[in-house]
Amino acid sequence: MTGQRRAVDRDRSPAADADPTPPPTAATAFLGGPDGNAAYADAIDRARDVLLESFATAEGPYAGTDHGALRERLADLEVVPDDGSSIEDALETVADDVLADSVRVHDPGCVAHLHCPPTVPALAAELLLSGTNQSMDSFDQAPAASVLEERVVDACCDLFDYPTGADGVFTGGGTESNFLGLLLARDWYCERRFDRDVQTEGLGPEAVSDLRLLCSDAAHFTAEQAAHHLGLGEDAVVSVPTDGDRRIDLEALDATLERLEADGRHPFAIVATAGTTDFGSIDPLAALADRAADRDLWLHVDAAYGGACAISDRLRPKLEGIDRADSIAVDFHKLFYQPISCGAFLLRDGDRYRHLERNAAYLNPERDDAAGVPNLVSKSTRTTRRFDALKPFVTFNALGRTGVADCVEYVCELADAVADEIRADPALELCCDPELSAVVFRYRPDDESGSGPDSSSTAAAVDRVNRAIRDELLADGEAILARTEVDGTAALKLTLLNPRTTLSDLRGVLEAVVDRGEALETDREVIDSA
Repeated sequence: MTGQRRAVDRDRSPAADADPTPPPTAATAFLGGPDGNAAYADAIDRARDVLLESFATAEGPYAGTDHGALRERLADLEVVPDDGSSIEDALETVADDVLADSVRVHDPGCVAHLHCPPTVPALAAELLLSGTNQSMDSFDQAPAASVLEERVVDACCDLFDYPTGADGVFTGGGTESNFLGLLLARDWYCERRFDRDVQTEGLGPEAVSDLRLLCSDAAHFTAEQAAHHLGLGEDAVVSVPTDGDRRIDLEALDATLERLEADGRHPFAIVATAGTTDFGSIDPLAALADRAADRDLWLHVDAAYGGACAISDRLRPKLEGIDRADSIAVDFHKLFYQPISCGAFLLRDGDRYRHLERNAAYLNPERDDAAGVPNLVSKSTRTTRRFDALKPFVTFNALGRTGVADCVEYVCELADAVADEIRADPALELCCDPELSAVVFRYRPDDESGSGPDSSSTAAAVDRVNRAIRDELLADGEAILARTEVDGTAALKLTLLNPRTTLSDLRGVLEAVVDRGEALETDREVIDSA
């Protein structure tokens, strides 16, 4: 009947016999309900035991298994069997075939990369955020999580002395944060310089051919990667030499800017680094902010490594001028001791997010914006995102700012102390005074050629021996050192993030380096093949 709803007997559906029945596995395979909750508790208990027994209590930083042996062994694993067995069997396989050959980031001998041991509070938070599985792309998928991320971002902006109106978003790390900064910088510049809306109109010919961004020759490769992804090409990145402290050379920067402008190019951004990967060097941020302001350029600071100095009263002065940056990349999965992945992008003027915003009727309609509903997806290059802000929130609430700062200060002090040990050993050479917690050095082989330390034969011997030292220590599982090059010659690196590592531990690593170096020098066949 028109205007009257038809009554429906909901207890007598004509398709009742065809009603779908949940699969038998559903009761215990998912959280929720008595059986699912009990299964979850049991699985977490078993996973905890496996982690402690097969990983956390294992000796050494790594078992030493090479990639060929791992590929051969894991090739026999059935990855997607038709029929499952049990969580017990699955975890036992993981323990034997995965955890046993994983890098133990908590071990004092794991000193290679910016790869931190995560705090226990952060691991507890990881359990909560994975179990709740909030998705940060709309408020109705993550209500409290959306608001808490806003609060954590606000606290981060305060930490870097950003003004009212600053904003930000959590990211997967420095690569994503650096990309976001340069994406906004490019679109902001094109709007001001060419009156062009890149989001809707795309890049004009002037932008494609003439836009340039500048960074030091020690900057992270993600500047070039971002230029590629932004359609500018890696040639748009102009590399500026560094000074004796491995920081961007200001005189060279000035000369480069003048040359680019004389050639009709359009510099649009300066990428400063607060903590280079190799040396931990921090560019002169205040001076770079002056230059960016004078030329109306965007200043982005890659503080993925050194940003943690902001929580330390003693280290904070190293970041002087960072509050004037247009955007900042900071990683929590480095010196903030969070599990991967956990980073943030901070924007000094939150209104500039207009270059990125997007609305979808099913996700973040404009009426939600008008009502003040959190709209985090318009601040990110990702749609689905994890609730990673929970990890630093729990960590800071459990340990306090000073508790985390103590750890950061300790590893920086440790770097200074081990640098002194290297200076005192005639078999070793310190490549640069440490700025943060990275220490670059090399073993110095005897100069058998007698042609001096700068001879090509000596440089070749340095390369061969240092590379072989690193490879052998890894293969034996004795220590995991990083490898790099300094002025074209091979070097080793200690990247100190673990607050449980002691100077005694590092003395043992240095002794192992010298012992291996001396042994290798007597084995010409090993050196020549390295």
